[in-house]
Amino acid sequence: MTEVGDQVHGEEWMQTKTLIKPDDQLELTEAEMKEEFTRILTANNPHAPKNIVRYNFKEKCFKQTSHVDQLAIHFSLDGNMIHKDSDEARRQQSKQGASEDRHSVSKHSAISEQAISEVDEEKKEDGEEGEAEKPEGEAEEAGEKQEEEGTTPAPGKGSETGKLTNQFNFSERASQTYNNPYRERGTATEPPPRANFSATANQWEIYDAYIEDLERQEKAKEKKQSSLSKKDDDKNKKKVTALETQSDDISRISKASKIVERMVNQNTYDDIAQDFKYWEDVSDEYRDQDGTLLPLWKFSYDKAKRLAVTSLCWNPKYKDLFAVGHGSYDFVKQSPGKLLLYTLKNPSFPECIYDTESGVMCLDIHPEHPYLVAVGFYDGSVAVFNLTNDSTKPMYQSTAKSGKHTDPVWQICWQKDDLDNNLNFFSISSDGRVVQWTLVKNELTYTDVIELKLEDSIQEGPEGTQITTLSCGTCFDFHKKTDYQFLVGTEEGKIHKCSKAYSSQFLDTFDAHHMAVYRVQWNYFHPNVFLSCSADWSVKIWDHTYPKKEPMFTFDLGNSVGDVAWAPYSSTTFAAVTADGKVHVYDLSVNKYEPICEQAVVQKKKTKLTHIVFNPDHPIILVGDDRGYVTSMKLSPNLRKKNPKKKEGLEEQIAKMNKLLDLVREPIDSNKK
Repeated sequence: MTEVGDQVHGEEWMQTKTLIKPDDQLELTEAEMKEEFTRILTANNPHAPKNIVRYNFKEKCFKQTSHVDQLAIHFSLDGNMIHKDSDEARRQQSKQGASEDRHSVSKHSAISEQAISEVDEEKKEDGEEGEAEKPEGEAEEAGEKQEEEGTTPAPGKGSETGKLTNQFNFSERASQTYNNPYRERGTATEPPPRANFSATANQWEIYDAYIEDLERQEKAKEKKQSSLSKKDDDKNKKKVTALETQSDDISRISKASKIVERMVNQNTYDDIAQDFKYWEDVSDEYRDQDGTLLPLWKFSYDKAKRLAVTSLCWNPKYKDLFAVGHGSYDFVKQSPGKLLLYTLKNPSFPECIYDTESGVMCLDIHPEHPYLVAVGFYDGSVAVFNLTNDSTKPMYQSTAKSGKHTDPVWQICWQKDDLDNNLNFFSISSDGRVVQWTLVKNELTYTDVIELKLEDSIQEGPEGTQITTLSCGTCFDFHKKTDYQFLVGTEEGKIHKCSKAYSSQFLDTFDAHHMAVYRVQWNYFHPNVFLSCSADWSVKIWDHTYPKKEPMFTFDLGNSVGDVAWAPYSSTTFAAVTADGKVHVYDLSVNKYEPICEQAVVQKKKTKLTHIVFNPDHPIILVGDDRGYVTSMKLSPNLRKKNPKKKEGLEEQIAKMNKLLDLVREPIDSNKK
């Protein structure tokens, strides 16, 4: 059985494996079996999108991105392990080794001291017991064994490796200080004594009090004048005795020295003087419309070079004499100003020099009394200088008591005498007031003509009061024929038409510019036309009778326009200066769109032109800049009258301007009228 069984078992084990084929298996030929199929495994993410579209700013359109990120992160863990061969690992190992050595040495020394003390005590105890119980030989052997047992384990404990210190195991310690208790101290003072007073006053008592006050003021004035006159007399006596001979000599040659000085300057600047008198630009004959400016003299004063030219004015009687005001438009850096008078006969040095405590912002020379110069200052005061006096101080000057302005005075203008034949002039300031100043005897009296109130600017103040804000006045100009009518330009860009008779409201308002208005000027010939310029780079020509309140002409000069002026010889010619150092001359009868002359007149690029003025007789203009220089230039023939023999009258000038205005005005508006 077993054999049979072994045999049977052996046969089963020795049986070969047979392959069983499924019924539906494909039957392939040997060629098909030997055919190779290649498969490539890629790292592309099957879930990555292939249609991502992004905006391309360069081509300004949406474009499909060609590159798609196939990386898929399933797990990430940031560790703090460092490779043992790196520099950082070596530093840490060196630090840990040094700390372990210090710790093992200290621990070993402590353990060895403790072991020695224990061994000594055991020796003593064992010695006493050995003497009593054991013989001496056994006691020594026991002592040696104890020494070996006591001394050998001591170094073993010190050789143990110390644990690594945990760098993140730290503790915070804080302490709270003791708050001191508050203490209050107070003192009680005695109340001041009180007294009740009552009295009745009638009109006579009030009148008497005023009379007494006036008498006191008059007495005080007389005392001051008497004391000043005494001091002046004493000084004059001392000076006369010492300088009597010198003054006589200087007074004798003063006129002759001035004549010689002018002759020397005329010889020095002979070529410029010849150009001023005789030179004409022949090339204008070959130009259709354009003209040029010929630079002549350049006026400057060493002590006024750092001050800007704030105003220019020709003398109405002496055509070669002009006044220059020096101040500063930089409100942070203010300094004393100067009033200088130059003449074309002596361009090297000013004829008169007046130093002022505050910067000069504007000036005007009286048309009938050319020796009187009205000046407006940066501190808000106005003054009148008399050129015939030897004193350099003003003849009249306003103070805080006499109603001076609280802001800089931007323009000043003489007017005809009042009904009492008193001289008077007007001034405008940033404080919103237009003031009339009258020269009465030795005093300067003032009258507020109008306050420049902003529209819809009434605000409620405390206790139901109404507060009105004032606009900042920058310029004004009086009508050439109707004296009571004048224009006012403001810092808000508006132009108001005002009257001396109405102090509470404006006759009309023009929304002229977007920035501050720097100049407003009536035309010399046409009674309805005026000119304005602003910091918004524009120059505009207006007709105040036009119902639409729109400008007739608008010119963009490409930079801030500092000043503009009508030509005194033509109703259609004007000139303007800009902050980039250029002078623009327009003649609307020749070209209504572009200037007939655009010329740079400064050497440095950063120099700004501030003011321009035409000479009433000669074909020259004066231009001032912010570096203290005044340049005189001659107009070429294309920029002025072409036929000097044929003089155009007032009617021809008005007709020339009306012809231009008719081209601009819309016919619908005239029909509606």
